[in-house]
Amino acid sequence: MIVVATDDFELYHEVVTELRERETTFTTVEPDADLPEAATVVITDAETEARFADADAPVVVGEPDEPRLAVDRALALTRAGGGRTTVGVDPGRRPGIAVLADDVVVAAFQVPLADAVDTILSELDEATEPIVRIGDGARLQGSTLINDLPDDVRVELVDETGTTPYLGTGARGMGDVIAAANIARIEGEPITEREIDPTAGELQRIKDRSRESGDSNRSIDESLARRVAAGELTIDEALEAHRETRADEQDS
Repeated sequence: MIVVATDDFELYHEVVTELRERETTFTTVEPDADLPEAATVVITDAETEARFADADAPVVVGEPDEPRLAVDRALALTRAGGGRTTVGVDPGRRPGIAVLADDVVVAAFQVPLADAVDTILSELDEATEPIVRIGDGARLQGSTLINDLPDDVRVELVDETGTTPYLGTGARGMGDVIAAANIARIEGEPITEREIDPTAGELQRIKDRSRESGDSNRSIDESLARRVAAGELTIDEALEAHRETRADEQDS
């Protein structure tokens, strides 16, 4: 359990607000009070830090203007100290990523596909025997993630049927992250690599996206589309390669 112990009212307010928004279990005590036995990490201020020099729990020093950083560090220490870390991923062009300590969601992200592996690995830092569970939808993007994760990370492929909930008013955009949290809770099949040959329809959709993103109303060719499908290039990188190839052809 995270314990907030500080006389700095601004720090106290900001950290408690951040913890509540994340629905994280925590408690608060006076800085001179004994820590509860369940304490796994203490968040305090720089002036009070010395009071916890002999504490059994690690101490995080927070700043009022950076409460999220303090909470992130506290949650990382909590995950490292107990409870299996499981990362659920709802794959796509912007994968939803949910990080669970045991069954509690402690962090959530939605990032471009190119940033997903780094985001996942940063959340696994110091975790003991973590698991990454990736949904089997969006198979091209999911395969890219599976193949790019290091071999020493346990990866499971999960049947993601039924993991995306109905979203009511005001919840638009949250579906991928909620699906990722649901995926994290489902046991999958261990997998180390997944090779998928893109279908003609998938390649055509990539070409169509390149035409929409470009400034010449031209699409990339099939070889570049295949590299985009494999995660080797982004659409913008493929368009740039396409422009360079055309320029070389015109100069020759």
